[in-house]
Amino acid sequence: MKPEFTREGNIAANCPDCGARTTFENRTSDEYLSEVEQPGGHYFQDTYYQCVVYLLLRCAGCGRGGVAEIHCISSNLLTTGEIGEFYPISAANLTIPENIPTGIKAEYREAEKCISFGAWRAASALLRSTLEKTLVENGYTDTVLTAVGKRKNLYERIQLAGVDGVITASRQQRAQEDIRVLGNDVLHEEWRDVTEEEVLMSHKYVQRILEDFYDDRPTVESVLVSKGRIIPTPAASTTSTTPTATPSTP
Repeated sequence: MKPEFTREGNIAANCPDCGARTTFENRTSDEYLSEVEQPGGHYFQDTYYQCVVYLLLRCAGCGRGGVAEIHCISSNLLTTGEIGEFYPISAANLTIPENIPTGIKAEYREAEKCISFGAWRAASALLRSTLEKTLVENGYTDTVLTAVGKRKNLYERIQLAGVDGVITASRQQRAQEDIRVLGNDVLHEEWRDVTEEEVLMSHKYVQRILEDFYDDRPTVESVLVSKGRIIPTPAASTTSTTPTATPSTP
């Protein structure tokens, strides 16, 4: 969730130190904290403002410092302003299983950092990459696709995971439309705006697919082994899987 400017001059935001949604206050019990005014008429989000005020704030929970950029109609009317940038940046991380391989988890968390910056196109590409890495890690490799007569692309990886029953038909459709197509638009098509709504949908469904593969890992592994997607290893239930080179036909 993005930072929100309250009419008391505070910022509601995620604190990276507290790890929770909190209030960054612009005053202590005794006095207001510092601010810097930069005069100058300008447009921000299609609205005309007279100045920018930079506020020093602190987390009400742990005291972590923060700085907010507020676009103001007048320096005397701070409460009518709109927030521009805010630091510290803190992504609203969704809960994912602990046993996800390190590289996949890092990719997903980096996408969340892009979301916290409003870098929608970058987030879309990383979420698509997270999905593809997850499928490859679970045996939907180029070798597997070739063995079953499929083209070596993300579309076929998703379809085959659906055929195997590792993901549901509805999840398969979401993966195709909300994750793969959006990521492809960013990576392979002409430039276009990507909206926050599109990215948050992709973010949510990548989380769901990570849960599909790693929440009940023993059951998923048994399916993948039975389909010839992976070879069982002693450490397979807690770490990454090893794709087989000679899969059976589903």
